[in-house]
Amino acid sequence: MRIAVYPGSFDPFTLGHLDILKRACGLFDHVYVAVLANGEKHPIFSDEERCAMIETSIRAYGLANATAERNDGLLADYVRKKGALAVVRGLRDAADLAYESRLDCANRRLVPELETVCLMARPEISFLSSGIVREVGSYGGDISGLVPEPIKNMIAERLINR
Repeated sequence: MRIAVYPGSFDPFTLGHLDILKRACGLFDHVYVAVLANGEKHPIFSDEERCAMIETSIRAYGLANATAERNDGLLADYVRKKGALAVVRGLRDAADLAYESRLDCANRRLVPELETVCLMARPEISFLSSGIVREVGSYGGDISGLVPEPIKNMIAERLINR
């Protein structure tokens, strides 16, 4: 079985994340979306809420070979535990590539057989990030077309009430 892990903070989960997940599901038998607890970030949504948003999107878009789970340890340990052969990452631009290259080097030191599969963002959503969604939503802007429809209201309500 070809298993991949798609790690990230997903705060909140966007259409860009969903696009990468859908494409990864077409490449692998199973994709674990690892919601990372990052001590350097102060998420707006709890780990449980982020997992629930992703699971809602997984069900709504029929991604039967994907699962969202929380991971608060090393990605290398999670990958080993899941028996994954690859980490999936989305790239928007050259800055993302530089960052992901450094992560790939670190992960390979810990798990030499691990591959990193980078999927390029579709041009029409290559500008999209969780930060943009948070910015637009916090001012009451319309986040339609930025986040999956089934979780849009939950995200909008939280951002406007911050």
